[in-house]
Amino acid sequence: MGVLERNDLPKYTYEDYCIWEGKWELIDGVAYAMSPMPMIEHQNVSNKIARYLDEALEKCEKCKALLPVDWKIDESTIVQPDNLVICYPAKGAYITKAPSVIFEILSKSTASKDIGLKFRLYEREGVKYYIIVDPVEKLAKVYELHDGKYIKMVDATTETATFSLSECSFDFDFSKIFTA
Repeated sequence: MGVLERNDLPKYTYEDYCIWEGKWELIDGVAYAMSPMPMIEHQNVSNKIARYLDEALEKCEKCKALLPVDWKIDESTIVQPDNLVICYPAKGAYITKAPSVIFEILSKSTASKDIGLKFRLYEREGVKYYIIVDPVEKLAKVYELHDGKYIKMVDATTETATFSLSECSFDFDFSKIFTA
């Protein structure tokens, strides 16, 4: 018996997802187990991103920073970005519209999914900015959506990037998230 092709894998829905124990993501009906609790460096970087996003968005009445929350794209795709910014009101157990900004923090177990599968998913769904953060290399690859395709803005270590959203604009100093 050969290796299972992706088309041969069972397909799941949001209904299945709701009853699973542990942390999962569902992309095009394929279940992906989330890694065990993130390592301390991952959590440290995520906390700093959340804090700086909160500060940067203080004066913007429409946009807010969130920590992992379910984004239900459709019945067969639910993801949990590490850090995100939404510029619309949201209530309930999950969001249904694309965030304006998503940060994914790489770990050994999720790096290929974040760099490949989620990159294409977020691009397809119209996420304006996608930032892939490597806490080991202390590097953030910042992408902006142009005509339906991501274009790299900068490989940031100590750089500041400007994010222009429909409701506001803010600068993000990447040197702040890589300090000890």
